[in-house]
Amino acid sequence: MFSESFLMELADRNDIVDVVSEYVRLGKRSGANLFGLCPFHNEKTPSFSVSPDKQIYHCFGCGKGGGVINFIMEIESFSFPEAVEFLARRAGMTVPQQENDRESRHRARLYDANREAARFYYQLLQSPAGERGREYVSQRRLTAKTVKTFGLGYAPQEWDALAKELRGKGFSEQELLDADLVRRGRNGGVYDTFRNRLVFPVVDVRGNVAGFSGRIIGEGEPKYLNTRETAVYNKGRLLFGLNLARKSRKDYLILVEGNVDVVSLHQAGFDSAVAALGTALTNEQARLISRYKNEVILAYDSDGAGLKAAQRSIDILEKLDVKVRVLRWQDAKDPDEYIQKFGPGGFLALVEKSESQIDYRLQNIRRKYDFSVPEQKVDYLREATQLVATFPGSVERQVYAMRVAELAEVQADAVIKEVERQRRRQVSGAKKNLERENRAVNTVQPPERSLRYENPVSAAAEEGIVRLLFLEPSLAGTAEGLIREEEFTSKALGHMYALILARIREHRAVNTTVLSEELTAEEMNLLIRLLNKPEVLPHASEILQDYVRVIKKQQEAAEPSPDLRQLADRLKNDGKGYRS
Repeated sequence: MFSESFLMELADRNDIVDVVSEYVRLGKRSGANLFGLCPFHNEKTPSFSVSPDKQIYHCFGCGKGGGVINFIMEIESFSFPEAVEFLARRAGMTVPQQENDRESRHRARLYDANREAARFYYQLLQSPAGERGREYVSQRRLTAKTVKTFGLGYAPQEWDALAKELRGKGFSEQELLDADLVRRGRNGGVYDTFRNRLVFPVVDVRGNVAGFSGRIIGEGEPKYLNTRETAVYNKGRLLFGLNLARKSRKDYLILVEGNVDVVSLHQAGFDSAVAALGTALTNEQARLISRYKNEVILAYDSDGAGLKAAQRSIDILEKLDVKVRVLRWQDAKDPDEYIQKFGPGGFLALVEKSESQIDYRLQNIRRKYDFSVPEQKVDYLREATQLVATFPGSVERQVYAMRVAELAEVQADAVIKEVERQRRRQVSGAKKNLERENRAVNTVQPPERSLRYENPVSAAAEEGIVRLLFLEPSLAGTAEGLIREEEFTSKALGHMYALILARIREHRAVNTTVLSEELTAEEMNLLIRLLNKPEVLPHASEILQDYVRVIKKQQEAAEPSPDLRQLADRLKNDGKGYRS
């Protein structure tokens, strides 16, 4: 464990507003707090609150909360020691040696193994043994500078070339398996995961090699092979090329489907290109994009799968208030092929003519219907007006309603009226959903299922006791004499109560920074949630006793009286009314 003095200094030197602002645009102010769009769930109305005074964050939508260490743990998927190390580097502090952090040491070993593997693949591509890889690089017209920039390498055809290399550098077989650099064979031995492939190291935004993607050279399946999920590689949270693209001076990212497309675009001067890793764009990847840019140009393949992927990506990105434009092209299946045929100038012309996501979606709807058939024209108008009705601005709705009317050759007034009718229905439905969500959020129950209260009335009082102790440690002696941990109906609240009492007895600090190491993420969310509720501190002692009385009364109500117990036992023994 880290010393409290170190953790307190760490928190002091990493102001939560500064840290959160590196991931979330905080603009709206309400009272003493700053608000922004929550980075942990999709929302359009800011419900993510940061308190400069309390140095905590809390989302009123999803319920997540904590201090600066919790924030880094959550947003970077770090363990507690990793988050501490991250913040220490940010503040220029030296981290004390930790004896027992196996998870952190294991992740560090996997990163080291990946780095050595990347070096091995890169050096092999430059050597005589990498001739097959260099031939493929030449076919794709990739320059030596591009190869170096992306650290491209070659995985040879041998079964265990990498395994031998890394064993010689001191890595165990289990570490190589855990990094998915090798896989277990049927005979019990191991073989290299990547063989006869051009290898693309996947580098995260901190510069760590998290995993790899390999493109087969010649014929074979699968065409692309990606590292499996490991302790350091989560494909849904990474974007290939983002470590480079985030430094681009362009105010947009170009989102493509393949690694080769990213490399080809960067080489052609489009240094803001990124790609998802063998999967459709995820919510986590979209939030990652929104941290660096507020505009995305989709340059997906022109086939049916590419069109579906573009539509899905639009739906995800627009929820994060990211502006989306879409490229359309012909005579090429992907950006790499288009650049090979028409050069950087041709691709730049496409970028400059890219459609807004609204135009793109309306055109896609138009292509579905045959206007020579009256019923299909009606179906088109119904679907198009439903889309236009979702636009928040009245002027925007009117402009696009007129465009829909023009395409369908009908009166604009009729389409505008239909759009507003659809709008009223959507707003009414949204209000009902919001009311249901607010009722759910405002109940005493925590959003985490693992922390659900069996007795909400007692738990509300238990929350009050924890809150009072946190805010007024001088009440510890009184509380100990009134109630024990075992009397709490919520195990999580009982655990917090015991933890805070122990700290107060030992004259140790009680704050979110030091508790971050001892509470789970779910427990910390709950603590921040109950700390955000009001409390009348001038009468804290009397309120504490009231809370205890509520808990005791609930205990009495839950226990049957002795007379009832005797009757139940007699009925059971007589076999009347009860059956065992």
